[in-house]
Amino acid sequence: MHEESEVALFLNRVAFDPIARALGFRVPAGHNALPGHIVLILLVAFGLIAFALWARRTFDVENPSLVQHLLEVLVEALQGLMREVIGPATNRFVPLIGTLAFYIFFSNVLGMVPGFLSPTSNLNVTASCAICVFLYYNYQGIRAHGVLNYLKHFAGPVWWLAWLLFPVEIISHLARPFSLSMRLFGNIFAEELIIGSLNKYIFPFLVSLPVMFLGLFASTIQAFIFVLLTMVYISGAVEAAHHDEAHPAGHVEAPAAA
Repeated sequence: MHEESEVALFLNRVAFDPIARALGFRVPAGHNALPGHIVLILLVAFGLIAFALWARRTFDVENPSLVQHLLEVLVEALQGLMREVIGPATNRFVPLIGTLAFYIFFSNVLGMVPGFLSPTSNLNVTASCAICVFLYYNYQGIRAHGVLNYLKHFAGPVWWLAWLLFPVEIISHLARPFSLSMRLFGNIFAEELIIGSLNKYIFPFLVSLPVMFLGLFASTIQAFIFVLLTMVYISGAVEAAHHDEAHPAGHVEAPAAA
């Protein structure tokens, strides 16, 4: 059982339902033009875009603002973690991983605002993120190695075990979107269920504040785990290519001085 966000219902009633009818779409009674989780992810997406545009206008090399300092610290920390997990050539992965980090974190904590629900407490939202990650890291693996060489990785290093390892690896990779989406969905849904029950049925709002701080911590951890697993999957897909870039063919490292 999942409640609807009051804000999503209001926006559907005053904006999306009339727009849909004006465009010729039929909105049955008791239904809305957009599901609640779609309205909420649109709010998160537009909010992040608006914040990015505003923050970009305030950037100043000579006199950086507090927001600029905070963003620089966050981005540098993210890039440092990416270098540790993926390797030195990480710049091209920053747009996806950075976007996922901010998008999932703010989607997680949105449910703590009265009238809202976390979009990530809906399996459709978490599954869409997981499928994007699955398609992206496989694309990067094919881009780094080529289709045939990338598929060879699934067969393992021993040719006579390829018949066994290949289907096992394929099933393992296909299970990754399921595990990513279910882990995030399950944790955020349970968090919202607990906080909602405390606020509505057991304790007044202020008494459940400690639980909300715990929920903020859990939301941060879940966003971190999702992003970290994304890095691990990308690293596994492009690892050999990074090794080749660091040690090109014919290059022999000089022995260390005695």
